[in-house]
Amino acid sequence: MSTAPKRLANLWDDTKAASMSEPERLVYRSNLLGSDKRVTNYGGGNTSSKIWQKDPLTGQDVEVLWVKGSGGDSASIKLDGFATLYMDKLRALKGLYRGVEFEDEMVGYLPHATFNLNPRAASIDTPLHAYVNRPYVDHMHPDAIIAIAASKNSQELTRQIFGDEIGWLPWKKPGFELGLWLEKFCLDNPNAKGVVLESHGLFTWDDTPKQCYETTIGIINQAIEWFEKQTEGKTIFGGAAVSSLPADARRAVAARLMPKIRGFISEDSHKLGHFDDSEAVLEFVNSNNLRPLAALGTSCPDHFLRTKIRPLVIGFDPANPDIDAVIAGLVDQIAAYRADYQAYYERCKHDNSPAVRDPNAVVYLIPGVGMLTFAKDKATARISGEFYVNAINVMRGASTVSDYQGLPEQEAFDIEYWLLEEAKLQRLPKPKSLAGRIALVTGGAGGIGKATAIRLLREGACVVLADIDQAALDSASNELGAVFGKDFVRAVNINVTREEQVIAGFTHAVVEFGGLDILVSNAGLASSAPIEDTSLELWNKNMDILSTGYFLVSREAFKLFRAQKIGGNVIFVASKNGLAASPNAAAYCTAKAAEIHLARCLALEGASEQIRVNTVNPDAVLRGSKIWAGEWLEQRASTYKTDKEGLEDMYRERSMLKRSVFPEDIAEAIYFFASDASAKSTGNILNVDAGNAQSFPR
Repeated sequence: MSTAPKRLANLWDDTKAASMSEPERLVYRSNLLGSDKRVTNYGGGNTSSKIWQKDPLTGQDVEVLWVKGSGGDSASIKLDGFATLYMDKLRALKGLYRGVEFEDEMVGYLPHATFNLNPRAASIDTPLHAYVNRPYVDHMHPDAIIAIAASKNSQELTRQIFGDEIGWLPWKKPGFELGLWLEKFCLDNPNAKGVVLESHGLFTWDDTPKQCYETTIGIINQAIEWFEKQTEGKTIFGGAAVSSLPADARRAVAARLMPKIRGFISEDSHKLGHFDDSEAVLEFVNSNNLRPLAALGTSCPDHFLRTKIRPLVIGFDPANPDIDAVIAGLVDQIAAYRADYQAYYERCKHDNSPAVRDPNAVVYLIPGVGMLTFAKDKATARISGEFYVNAINVMRGASTVSDYQGLPEQEAFDIEYWLLEEAKLQRLPKPKSLAGRIALVTGGAGGIGKATAIRLLREGACVVLADIDQAALDSASNELGAVFGKDFVRAVNINVTREEQVIAGFTHAVVEFGGLDILVSNAGLASSAPIEDTSLELWNKNMDILSTGYFLVSREAFKLFRAQKIGGNVIFVASKNGLAASPNAAAYCTAKAAEIHLARCLALEGASEQIRVNTVNPDAVLRGSKIWAGEWLEQRASTYKTDKEGLEDMYRERSMLKRSVFPEDIAEAIYFFASDASAKSTGNILNVDAGNAQSFPR
C-alpha cells in the first residue's frame, strides 16, 4: 500500500544532539518525529521538555515547560514555535480549577504563567504536558496507534499489544481535565512509558530527550508490527467492488469534476482543490465497505477538524464512466450533503454555539478515480487530503482487527464548534485580495509574465506559469516556489499555437488547483521588417502566436469559467502597436490589433456570466523582456537610427511623461484588472506606455 519502509527508523544522532542546548534538543526531537507522516499529521501532536533555566527576574534557577505553541507543525518548528511557562505557576493553576464544566476558562490563565515574556501562545494541550510527572513528553497521532484507539475494543487491544508498558484512557476532549487524568495515571502507574487515548492518539514520556524519542518510535513500531501480523492474508475493506481507471483517465475525470464542484461550493468564497489517487486512497474508494465506513466519520479530532466529520462519496461507476451523468447529479448530491450537515448542526448545537459554518464537504471520494479535497487555500486542501489518508489508514487497521468506530456525533460537534476553536478562527488574518483565486499566465517565465506572477502571488493567488521555454520555466517556478511556497506555484510547458498542448496545459492546471479564475494571455514575440521583406513564414508566425494563440487559451479559459459559473477574468497583454501603427512591423502590429479586437468580442460574450475581458497595452518594455533578446532589438534600433544602448533612452524621451516602462508597471495594471478593484470594468484598454498620443484609445 505504501512504498515507504514499514518500520520507523531511529534517526537520532548522538553527535549532533550533544552540541545542542536543551531547547535545541527539543526542536531536534520534534523535527525528527514530525518528518514522518506515520508518526503525526501536519500540525498535529506536540512535544515538551521541562528545563531548568535562570529566571530573568530573580536570577534563580526555575523549572520551565517548553511546549509546542498553538498552531505549530512539528516537522518545521523552530525555537520560536514553543511556548515557555513557569512550572510552579502551572501547578498552582490546579487550585483555581472549578471543575470540568469550567475547564475552558483555564486557558485564560495560561498567559499569566509565561516565562521570559515569550509571545508564543500556549496551546490547549499545555496541561497535558505539564502534569505528566516526567521531564520529556511526546504526544503524537500515529495511524497505527489511532487504529487501536478507534477500535471498538481499544482498551483490550492496548493491553494485548503493550501489556503494562502503555496504559489506556477513555475519550476525553483535550483540556485541563484530561491533564489531570494523565497526572493521576502517571502517579498510579509509575512504570508505564505512555498511554493510548481513545479516539485520539498516543502519549509517551521518558527521562532524557533521546529516550523519549526512542520510546515514541519504539511503541509505534510495535503497533505497526502487530498490525502486520494480524492483517496478513485478511480481506481489507471488504475487498474490491470496482477497479481503478488508468492514471490518465483518472486525471481526466478529476479535470471534468473539479471545476463543477468548485463552482457549486464557491458561492461565498473561492475554494482551491487537490487531487489524490495514491494507492492507499484507491484501495479505499474501490472497496465494498467504502460507503458504510465513510458514513461513520473520522475519529481523531485533528482529522475531522480538517476534513469535517465525514466525506461525500460521489456516485461514479468506473466500469461505466458516464461523466456527464455524474455531473448532472452533482447538484443533488451536494445539496443533500449540505442538508445533512445542517441537520447535524441543529441536532448538536448548544445555546452558545458559533453560527453554522460552510456546510459543504471538504473531502470527495470517487470510486475508481481517487479523492478530491477543497479548502480556502491550496495548502489547506492538500493537508486536508493528507489527514483523510491518515483516517483511511486508521479505518484500514481498525476495521481489519476489530470494528472501527468514529467519534460520537456530539463529541465531534463539541470539538468542531468549540468556542476556543472559534476564537482561534476569529484571530486569523484577513484574506489577501486574490486569496482563493487561480491564475494561468502564458509567457510566464519572461519579464512581464514573471513580474505578473509575482504581483498576483503577493495578493494570495495560486499561479500556473505557462511557457514554451522549459529551462526558463523551471528557473522561474523554482524561484517563485521558494519565495511564496510550493503550494502556490505550478509550471506547465505550453506552445500556445498547438491546440493539444493548450488543452493539456489547462487540464494540468485544473487537476493541480481545481479550476481557473484569471487568464493572463501574455505569450509573445516581436518582429520587425519592411513589408517587402516580410516573409509568409514571419507573417504566419506572428498571427499564430499573437492571434491564434490568444484565441486558443481564451477558448479553454471560457470553457472553465462557464463550467464553474462563478465568473472569470481574462487580461490580454497587447501593445501600443495594436492601436498606433509603427513602421517596418506590419505583421506584429496587425496581430496585436487582432488581439485587441478579440478581447472586445470576448467581453461581449462573457459579460452575462460575469466573465470580464480587458487589455493592457505596454510599450517599450526593454528590461527583463525576452523579445528584446533576439533580432528585434537590433531591428528596432536600426529603424530608429540609434544603437542598442540608446534605444531605451530614445523610447523614454519620445514618451509624453519621459519615463521608462518596466515589467512591474505592466504587472500592476494586470493586477488591477484581475482584482475586484476593477469589478465593473470589461472591454477596456489600459495603456502603460508613459504616454503616447497616437495610442490614445478612441
